Amino acid sequence: MIAPESLPRVLHRASGRPLTLAQHDEAFGPMPRTAPSLDLLEASGLTGRGGAAFPTARKARLIADQRGHTKFMVVNAMEGEPAAHKDRTLISTNPHLVLDGAQYLAGLIGARQVAVCVSRDDPIMVNHLQRAVHERDRHAARGVSFELHTPPWRYVAGEESALVHWLDDNESLPQYRPRRPHILRIGHAPVLVDNAETCAHVGLIARYGSDWFRRLGTSTSPGTALVSVSGAVARPTVLEVALGVPVRAIIERAGADPNPQALLMGGYGGAWLDARHLDVPYSEDALIPLGSSVGAGVIIVLPRSGCGIVETFRIARWMANESARQCGPCAFGLPAVAEDLARLAAGDAPGAGAAYDRLVDRCGAIEGRGACRHPDGVVRLVRSALRVFADHVEDHVRGRACAASRSNHHYSAVPTLEREEELIWE
Repeated sequence: MIAPESLPRVLHRASGRPLTLAQHDEAFGPMPRTAPSLDLLEASGLTGRGGAAFPTARKARLIADQRGHTKFMVVNAMEGEPAAHKDRTLISTNPHLVLDGAQYLAGLIGARQVAVCVSRDDPIMVNHLQRAVHERDRHAARGVSFELHTPPWRYVAGEESALVHWLDDNESLPQYRPRRPHILRIGHAPVLVDNAETCAHVGLIARYGSDWFRRLGTSTSPGTALVSVSGAVARPTVLEVALGVPVRAIIERAGADPNPQALLMGGYGGAWLDARHLDVPYSEDALIPLGSSVGAGVIIVLPRSGCGIVETFRIARWMANESARQCGPCAFGLPAVAEDLARLAAGDAPGAGAAYDRLVDRCGAIEGRGACRHPDGVVRLVRSALRVFADHVEDHVRGRACAASRSNHHYSAVPTLEREEELIWE
């Protein structure tokens, strides 16, 4: 097998049906028989594709350095928001590439058990992974044992500390972590948690090396990434792109509105990006100075006919309903933020002006005070909306709500919760 020199990589040989183990080995070649190398992973520069963009090798090294004989590797394929489809697409095509990477990471940290986690409410994903894990069971010589776990589908259930807590205690509650990185444990055993896409990239790096991985992307953001593109597009799409390509090129490939109002980058806990910045490179280094990020690999295109304040309200309301409600910022703060956004969107002066003032104050009171980063994500979203849609905010505060906010038929950025959109991949 010759390593793919161009796109796609992790979606190489994607056919719409999961490759069997034999087809997978034929397509990608066998995993190397040499011992896993942290130096190789570190040289690749791979960062996590689940949202935090933390260096994968540094995360693995932290667990590898822990004493004790029992350790666990966890694959996070929960994908907890309606706009995210990249892990679902990956597992629907190349599930064994994800398991290869998990096997390699398990070898790095000295784990013999790999827990693969996917929502029980997504029967298609569960079925694909059940078959892949069963095939692995018949080839025990591959080194580690895989076990499929199916937590309930909720946004916070995919947060890594909540996922480990569910594996340890059957309860999807995020854990308070004052310092990052923080060692998560099942019982007393340290745990490494990595996103499904991250594992797939590790599976390729193990085969083809760090230099090959760096042939695409930039020096500081090497490799490729999967992007779920939805909103004002021809149809929801999952693309594999080289990091550093212009954002405009990504949405053009998805058949997006050629003149969008703004983009929501990184998912529901991400931030709005003004359409004036469409030519910015798609990388953390380029997006963070603009108040945005790659995040969880989600782009939602907002057309000119939409209202960014209304869409932000809808997402904030959904996020408030998805919280674990175990601490004040989520239980009380997020519903209050959603209510203020509703009043601002309605544009009824002076109520809209008071709502705006409360939003500014509440964002400051909520940020950094949750058990997890869920409320921080909503604060980031709201602050970006107040900045990017400043002209609309002023109109709403003055009682001149835009036509889109008064319409019952305008485009909504919040996809269907049934998660049954037809997807394509490139």
